[in-house]
Amino acid sequence: MKIKAAVVETQGAPFVIKDNIELAPLHPDDVQVHMVASGICHSDEALRKGDAVIAYPIVLGHEGSGIIEKVGSNVQNLKVGDHVVLSFYACGICDNCLKGIPTQCLNYADNNLSGVRPDGSAHFTEEGHQVADMFDQSSFTTTTVVRERNAVKVDDDLDLRQLGPLGCGYVTGSGTVLNTLKPKPGDTIAVFGTGAVGLAAMMAGKISGCTKVIAVDIIDDRLTLAKELGATDVINSRNTDAVEAIRALTNGRGVNFCVDTTGITSVMEASIQALCQGGTSATIAVTPNHIDLDTWNDLCVNDKKVVGVNMGDSIPQIDVPRLIEFYRQGQFAFDKTEKFYAFEDINQANQDSRDGKTIKPVLIIDPDYTV
Repeated sequence: MKIKAAVVETQGAPFVIKDNIELAPLHPDDVQVHMVASGICHSDEALRKGDAVIAYPIVLGHEGSGIIEKVGSNVQNLKVGDHVVLSFYACGICDNCLKGIPTQCLNYADNNLSGVRPDGSAHFTEEGHQVADMFDQSSFTTTTVVRERNAVKVDDDLDLRQLGPLGCGYVTGSGTVLNTLKPKPGDTIAVFGTGAVGLAAMMAGKISGCTKVIAVDIIDDRLTLAKELGATDVINSRNTDAVEAIRALTNGRGVNFCVDTTGITSVMEASIQALCQGGTSATIAVTPNHIDLDTWNDLCVNDKKVVGVNMGDSIPQIDVPRLIEFYRQGQFAFDKTEKFYAFEDINQANQDSRDGKTIKPVLIIDPDYTV
């Protein structure tokens, strides 16, 4: 089946939309999805640039939403016509999957970042040559084929154009707080970077009952939105020492939790310095940068902890519906971070994301879709 897809031909190249990409046929546990929309994530840009090892040419995209148009013979929980959000693939049978931690799937890299399907076959080809995929999904396409485990069914009264980023950016930020850090009512949290992931983490801190929810960024417009979405305090770290400001807001103690979404060395280190004794910082950006830890004063004497979190330690089939319920209740207004772009404007959307002009670009792949 020929489809239209946005292809990155070589490392660092722009997206090129092609209409001659051949889509792999259904396997028994696959579903074929008519794509409605897809968010653009920092991870897409990281792979486009080559910050992570991947093959080229490649079809990126991993925040897709769409409607199922075919199902394989072994598919049990999905049917034609279902509205779905797409997320990562976990094998379901390794030790960590069986423990209920699919983000730590022992086959995670092979299944999501190898450029081929879990069985080693090509997801896409062009004139007989393999085109790599991402997350066993590749949502920058008009149609894709994914495993049943990649798809999360959502209610069809919701706007699919808004929902795709729930499968990565929003579930990563919120899950880091709700699933990993697990603050208690009365705890305090600071989030460094108020992009989509950071704002999701910040809203999750508010949902958890944190009495101080501090947003740190260098863009005033984003800090204004952070305040609207529930931040109790905001800090522009371009002209204010964030660590000193956080301590001033917490009676000199520091916060119980920090989340860094920037991946910038100095900011990641500041997120550790801003912790109170016994506090935990989660560094969750896709970045090649490193940090310098004071293992004696920070980790030992002050009993601070630094944790890495993949995809918010989420189980998408549980966490995505939970976020939708928070959204329905007015507690998780993720749609206020989004801006829609035509599929053909993918390079402009990606550039606006890189420049900080748009928090969460969403590509409208099917312009005829209506709720």
